[in-house]
Amino acid sequence: MNLKKKLSIFTTLAVLQAFAVGSVNAQSAPQDDTASVNTAKVESVEVLKKEQTIAESEVKTGSSNASSSIPSTKGKETGTLTGTESTPKTNIEKSAIDGGETTTKETSTGSTTIQDGSTEDVETPATPAQIEQPSIDGNSAVASGGNLTLYMNSNKMEQDGNTYLAGQPMTVKNGVSYVAIRALVDRVGYGVKYDNKTKETIIISGDNELRFKTNSTVYTVNGESRTMKGPAYQQKNTFMVPLTSITQALNITYKVNQSAKTVVLNLNTKPVASFVISQKEIFAGDKVDYVTSSSSPNGLDILDERWTGRQESFDQAGTYTISYQVQDSNGQWSDPYSMTIQVLNPNLPPVAMFTTDKEQYKMGEKITYIDQSTDDENSIDKTVWENNSLAFFEPGPKTVTLTVTDNHGATDTYSKVITITNETLYSFSDFNLLFTPVGQKFTFNGGEVTSMEKVPYTYTDEPSLLIRSNSPETVNTEGIVYKESSSGQTRFMIHHVNNTGKRVKMYVIATNNNSTPAVFEQQNMGFAGPTPYATVAGKLSIDKWFKSIQTGADQKKEVIQPGESKLILTELNKTPMKEGQVISLYSDAYSDYSLDYNVILVEENKDPFEALPMLPVLDRDGVHNRGTYPNATRIITYDQQVGAKPARLPLGDNSSDPNLVGTDPMAYTDASNAGNFGVLYKITLNNVAPRTLISFNPRGGKYSGVALVNNQVVPIADGNVAVSNSSEQSVLYRTGAYGESVTILFSAAPGSNLPVSLLFTPLPSEK
Repeated sequence: MNLKKKLSIFTTLAVLQAFAVGSVNAQSAPQDDTASVNTAKVESVEVLKKEQTIAESEVKTGSSNASSSIPSTKGKETGTLTGTESTPKTNIEKSAIDGGETTTKETSTGSTTIQDGSTEDVETPATPAQIEQPSIDGNSAVASGGNLTLYMNSNKMEQDGNTYLAGQPMTVKNGVSYVAIRALVDRVGYGVKYDNKTKETIIISGDNELRFKTNSTVYTVNGESRTMKGPAYQQKNTFMVPLTSITQALNITYKVNQSAKTVVLNLNTKPVASFVISQKEIFAGDKVDYVTSSSSPNGLDILDERWTGRQESFDQAGTYTISYQVQDSNGQWSDPYSMTIQVLNPNLPPVAMFTTDKEQYKMGEKITYIDQSTDDENSIDKTVWENNSLAFFEPGPKTVTLTVTDNHGATDTYSKVITITNETLYSFSDFNLLFTPVGQKFTFNGGEVTSMEKVPYTYTDEPSLLIRSNSPETVNTEGIVYKESSSGQTRFMIHHVNNTGKRVKMYVIATNNNSTPAVFEQQNMGFAGPTPYATVAGKLSIDKWFKSIQTGADQKKEVIQPGESKLILTELNKTPMKEGQVISLYSDAYSDYSLDYNVILVEENKDPFEALPMLPVLDRDGVHNRGTYPNATRIITYDQQVGAKPARLPLGDNSSDPNLVGTDPMAYTDASNAGNFGVLYKITLNNVAPRTLISFNPRGGKYSGVALVNNQVVPIADGNVAVSNSSEQSVLYRTGAYGESVTILFSAAPGSNLPVSLLFTPLPSEK
């Protein structure tokens, strides 16, 4: 045997003998292992707390010096905040929060002595680094799980009631806390090996790899370089690494117990399993779509799964509990993830059915349709009628069809044939006057309207300043579309189309240039859009405005300090306008001091306050109207009887109802409010004759809007239908057998045409 080999054997025997003696001493005198000078313990605690605070700050601010945790190879990514409670989405790794404790992480390394005195793998110490390595294949002892307690200034570790010893005690060097990496990694359950070529200690977690080098502050995570608080170093053949760096990298949560001088690491390494069922509702007999998710805190592969209660489909309705578990490559099973589901009886299609009050009718006789459709869940979402006229005016068989659709998309159709005789009960005209529902329209001879007497009404005005921003209606570039100052009662009417080729927003900016605070009160709000359809935006804005007047739900109050600017009427700027889209706004407001208002249009991402000083004032388009108009609320009270004979009450005609006169403050010219858009009419008819039809008739073209009749919102006309021309009228109200007082609130809807007339027609006798 050569000398070199003899020396090697001698050295090995000496090391084993020394190690065995150390093991006995460690067990017989545990107090010696944990004993240290009190000042050293205090120093360790303070260093840990300082490092913990720095680590937390780095993680929160994204510092490049903060070591990131290793991501799992499966399932959802979970984040860990070093030094604080870690709350991943899977909810499986939470640090305990005890009084006076803060979270910390730590690693141990080196040979470990088990409580029974046996030793783990120890190689002949050819090099200090090799002492820290496990077997050649890189597999380490599987951790027991649960918490691992490290003692400051000691090599003692406790886990699951057992005591283990690290190669070197946890220590402070140059203000940095260090731990023995091998002992900690063994307890965590990761693999450790040594790369002789690169002289690096390697930690393996599933497909992830950490590399450390002696005397270097740089380590790598999957090839990405990270910086530690201090350099790794060798101490008596034990590889020491900064505590906070390794715990961040290994995704280990921890807490520091200052009074006990311990660091407690949470080593819960169970994988996590969960699943969802993609169907919102599960019906018996239908295939169930399970979508699983699984992950490992250590990044280990998920190799197996098991279910309890899973079925590809459930034959019977009822309540079922399903559980799911997964197993990682270390053989550890997750806790069961359970879900209780309700399996419903299979959906049955709805049943379409209707009856009529009779089987045959005279021409012009009202038909009553009684919908008797049913659904097993009472969820019919859509009802479509075909040929269900209120009356027919030609004799013969008439087929009426009803189709219903439930909330699952199942449909059913039913048809019924009714017979129309050769007898006539009502003419077409009389029938419509009597039976057309409120809010719906019918056709008539519109030429008769001009021969009706005008109601000789007079009006008074209420103080209310109208700011009408409607020109340029189609806005081609960024800019200020309106500028004005106002105090007291103010009404805003804003109606514009985006033609800039960009996504834009509109804003109203109020500025207080007084020396005292000003109060701005939004009293009501009617806003619609953005939409490609001007008539839709106009009708909806009036509809919402009247409903807001009814309920008072949109009232707001802002205090604007001297020199301050604020956004008001903010419904306007909630949603960007695409190219070709329209917005429409009606709102009444009040301010106790004069405020300067700017209505602007800018690109959606621009700050309106920064953009305002640079914006040009846009010119009028020469077609549409803009202006500031006083006295924008007209009060019409008429005490004489109406309805005993046909009559009309014109609005917006610039004759019986003259245009408001005002100014264009940006063009410095007079302005006339053609059509009186933005004017609120409060019409009180104190003596409407018995059996009178009050209807709405457009005289200037297509009209779509609403009116408030006796405090009820009435469409003109119902749904998406408009009154198209002067030969159509929409029903607003019918009086009964006695005379009545009727109140109508009306304002012209943007996008529609003026003038219009309210018609008062005596009803024919009922048969």
